[in-house]
Amino acid sequence: MTYPAATGGPRPAPEAAPASAEERSAVIDLEAIRHNVRRIAAVASPAQVMAVVKADAYGHGAVPVARAALSAGAGWLGVAHISEALTLRAAGIEAPLLAWLHTPESDFAAAVAAGIDIGCSGWELPRIVAAARALERPARVHLKADTGLGRNGATRDAWDGLVGEAMDYQDQGLLRVVGIFSHLAVADEPERPETDAQLEAFREILAVARDAGVDPQVRHLANTPATLSRPDTHFDLVRVGLGLYGLSPFEGQSSEELGLRPAMTVRTVVSHCKDVPAGQGVSYGLNYRTDAASTLGLIPLGYADGVPRIATGGPVRVEGVNYPVVGRIAMDQMVIDLGPLHVSAGGHTVLGAEAVLFGSGADGGPTAEDWARAAGTNNYEIVTRISPRVPRRYINEEPTASGAAHTSAGLRP
Repeated sequence: MTYPAATGGPRPAPEAAPASAEERSAVIDLEAIRHNVRRIAAVASPAQVMAVVKADAYGHGAVPVARAALSAGAGWLGVAHISEALTLRAAGIEAPLLAWLHTPESDFAAAVAAGIDIGCSGWELPRIVAAARALERPARVHLKADTGLGRNGATRDAWDGLVGEAMDYQDQGLLRVVGIFSHLAVADEPERPETDAQLEAFREILAVARDAGVDPQVRHLANTPATLSRPDTHFDLVRVGLGLYGLSPFEGQSSEELGLRPAMTVRTVVSHCKDVPAGQGVSYGLNYRTDAASTLGLIPLGYADGVPRIATGGPVRVEGVNYPVVGRIAMDQMVIDLGPLHVSAGGHTVLGAEAVLFGSGADGGPTAEDWARAAGTNNYEIVTRISPRVPRRYINEEPTASGAAHTSAGLRP
């Protein structure tokens, strides 16, 4: 099996890695987070921005990302689970906060006590009300409709009953219907007609709610791709996940073209460098063999660190050159073929040199999209799966004086 040649131009003179350099880290640029919020807020205005920080902020760290997003103008935070919302509250974050994915074991009482807004598709309503009654505190509820995605949310047939029941409880002082929302299925493919159908369905359920006396504070439908491509879906609030982290939701349109900055860089250092003969097999299964005498570099990241095992061929940048991973990715490590460096004859070694798996993509560096293509997945999964074994390091923790958002580049019509 063969792989594409390394890219990136001639190798520059080596630089010794600092003695204090981390073995491996995911570097999170909080100024990039703030920039992305400002950028999206400019696009979405006058709608507010909900920064979606579920799944530990897509692997970026929920608490620091939430604080950065709020400082840049996000008005709301969103998570999947109540437990995630409670972590934010425990960190002292008091912003409006919605959790929308529940099970019968979810702690609705803790959510009500902490002032967490609760998404409700129907079955949760009696449990939310029981918690509110026990605490003698009204719950804050966002009613969710299924407009075509087919996951949670009340169906159109069930919607009238859910709205009526919620309003009865609101009249009793047990809850407040703060929001009405739904979720889009194919907004990342703007040419598809299903988004139009979902938007029409959402308008219909809003009309039903309005006729029943619901006066929600926020109506929300748009995710990142709809925020960037469909102003007619913005309503009062947009829920932005992927765009918050500077990644593009669109095939064929880059973060840079959208005016976004990727916030995560995953890097390590080369842990071994050695010359091998032609025909040397590499890693489990020996699916790759060197074509000629060559030098192999060992990269100490693997699928236990969140690198997809299937992503052989993914790029690693060492000293300005992108090298594809060769052979099978293992639990803790993977291998790149550096070509004939002739280490054993006193030639150049990259032992200890920085190795970047993905980052901003500046100067031809690898991106999360490159790894997504190698793994046959999307950029969401690449950043989210980076495991806790890779320490997070935060830079630009304090806002910079500059940073006005771009307002026109790269938007889809």
